[in-house]
Parts: sequence; structure tokens; C-alpha cells
Amino acid sequence: MFTGDRSGDWLFEAMHRYGFANQSESSGRGDGLELLDAYITAIVRCAPPANKPGRTEIVACRSYLIRELAALRNLRVVIALGRIAFNGFLAAWTEAGWQTPRPKPKFSHGAAVTLSENVYLLASYHPSQQNTFTGRLTRPMLHSVLREARQLIET
Repeated sequence: MFTGDRSGDWLFEAMHRYGFANQSESSGRGDGLELLDAYITAIVRCAPPANKPGRTEIVACRSYLIRELAALRNLRVVIALGRIAFNGFLAAWTEAGWQTPRPKPKFSHGAAVTLSENVYLLASYHPSQQNTFTGRLTRPMLHSVLREARQLIET
């Protein structure tokens, strides 16, 4: 995921800078990229119409994320890239039986939510071309979220 596109250019550069990837670029399968203390997944598993997932796609794919959450034994920090990922993750977290803070957290870039004693949810705008070309998301903004993730893992 993210390999070979401009979103990945931004994401892998930031992940490498903060020790979550062994290299700053990924051009394709077999290019040597290794994630460190990181796992990448998606709320929706297929390319939805007009690249905008609707409720139907999000709900249909939720069971995959719930199974992945159960398998991640050392989960400490989740970074949701965009509002859809943020809300979708919270729904999966709740459906998996974990408690979600009340009132329900709202998405905003840089938001940090404590989900449990050891698990945190951080929010970032998605590194899509629409967000990066318009300046809605800048490299320093993305870096601040990855830096916070690294700090939370190390404490």
C-alpha cells in the first residue's frame, strides 16, 4: 500500500525519518522496503467508485481490520491518515469490543486520543496529492505526527 505513488513518497520519507522504515522510498514489491515497529493497513480493501469509499464499502471491509487488530499483539500507536480512516478505525475498535472514549473523538490533524493505558490514536490528513499540492498537509505537519508516534512508543 502506498508503494509507487506520491502519497507513498511523503509517507515513506516521514516513516524513514522517524525510524519506522529502513528506507525513504518504495517503488514496488521487492525494492527492499522493511517496516520497523509499523504495520500499514486500510479501512477499505478495494478501489471504491471515484476513489471515495462509501458506508457500504467501509462496513463490508471492517471485519478484516478487526481481525488484524486482534493479531497485533504489541499495538501501541495507530496513525489514521484522514477522516475516513480515523472514524473507520474507531468503529472497528469499538466493534472489536474495546472501549472508545466518550464523547466520540473528532478528527482533526494532529489530534491524539488515548484509547487505553497503552494504545493511542493519532490523526493526520491523508498524504494525497489533493492535500499535499494545496498545502493542507505539509511535510512538517506529517513529520509532527510521526515524531509524536515515535515518542509514544518509546515512553
